[in-house]
Amino acid sequence: MGRNKKKTGKNGNIPTGSSTQTKDVHFQQEEEKEKPDNYLQPSGKGLRSVPSAGALLHVERQKIVIWNRPLVTIYYFLLELFWLFIDGLIALYNHKKTVLITLFSAAVSIYLYYLPGEHQRYIKPMETKVIWCLYWVGLGVLSSIGLGSGLHTFVLYLAPHIARVTLAAYECGSLNFPEPPYPDDVTCPETKDLSAGAVTLWSIISKVRIESLMWGAGTALGELPPYFVARGARISGEAPDDEDYKEFLALQSAAEPKEITLMDKLKLKVENLVKNTGFLAILLFASIPNPLFDFAGITCGHFLIPFWTFFGATLIGKALIKMHMQMFFVIFALSEHHAEHLIQQFGKVPRIGPFLQATLTEFLNNQKRKLHRNPGDPVNQDASLVQQVITWLTAIIIVFFLISIVNSFAQNYHKRVSDAKKKQK
Repeated sequence: MGRNKKKTGKNGNIPTGSSTQTKDVHFQQEEEKEKPDNYLQPSGKGLRSVPSAGALLHVERQKIVIWNRPLVTIYYFLLELFWLFIDGLIALYNHKKTVLITLFSAAVSIYLYYLPGEHQRYIKPMETKVIWCLYWVGLGVLSSIGLGSGLHTFVLYLAPHIARVTLAAYECGSLNFPEPPYPDDVTCPETKDLSAGAVTLWSIISKVRIESLMWGAGTALGELPPYFVARGARISGEAPDDEDYKEFLALQSAAEPKEITLMDKLKLKVENLVKNTGFLAILLFASIPNPLFDFAGITCGHFLIPFWTFFGATLIGKALIKMHMQMFFVIFALSEHHAEHLIQQFGKVPRIGPFLQATLTEFLNNQKRKLHRNPGDPVNQDASLVQQVITWLTAIIIVFFLISIVNSFAQNYHKRVSDAKKKQK
């Protein structure tokens, strides 16, 4: 029937009669060839992800700063100013009706402003009040608008103003400061008004309430950019260029929540609270000083919380609740005898305590002497050491703030050019 197949034994041995033959297979390794000079040893880490073009452009954009590429930064800053001017003209042209109504109203207002008549005695006080309010609103916007660093105008302007009024109130025994020069300058009244009553903490709060509320309203307006950035990106679906919003999206897609930091966990708590509670949560975070409120604004914009819900809660929290807390703290700290007691505590600091106490005492006495001069008298220009330090510190902070604006505008122009190139492809 067919050929009988030979049976194979174990280990591949084939029996053939009385003797067995074993076939051993040996693999001869090839000798290692000499590797070329440009050979790269494998790292064993696998393939590395290549950053996207957008990520590379973002890295390049972050290098456009005044201390890294000064000429390019200034050049881009000027070009961005030019394009903002052009965009402004286009926006005005697209809203011709609104522009015409505004110009007509402005022309009528200017005519009435210069027209002689009985109304002139009301215009000057109203003009002073309006300019005073707009001044503090502008400082409030600068404090929280976040063009890179933020100008802390409460510490630089509002707190010193409240402190000056508080010191003058207790030194003069009255709040009826001569107007003018108040509020530009504070001097004691020549005669004390006995009908005005005693100086109290609440009466000082009432004296500085208008400027404080205007500053608080300005900070609320300054919180709108993060809200609109997040809202616009959510509606349009475009990739945002804002760092805070990118961080928010990264937290949203975090695969391992256990690995995030404590600050990120707090941000997630803020997000969940704002998303689930709405108005009350926004009011809470706006009423207390905290560095996470920008994240609350981004959350509100991303989840399309209505504008008036966000802005109303922010305005009430910042302009009413938080501002009264800050006013109370400054006035209480500098109220009668508290300032002297605080200066005495500085004297207990090792080594430099006596110097600090003497310097601050000289500064306080100098401020009190200025209050007793007649309105309109020139101010003594001999500044104390504390006054010089405050002046230089204020100047340095303002310079850094202006530099941050230049950097921000230059980076915006780089993004403008990058987006235009993407659309052409």
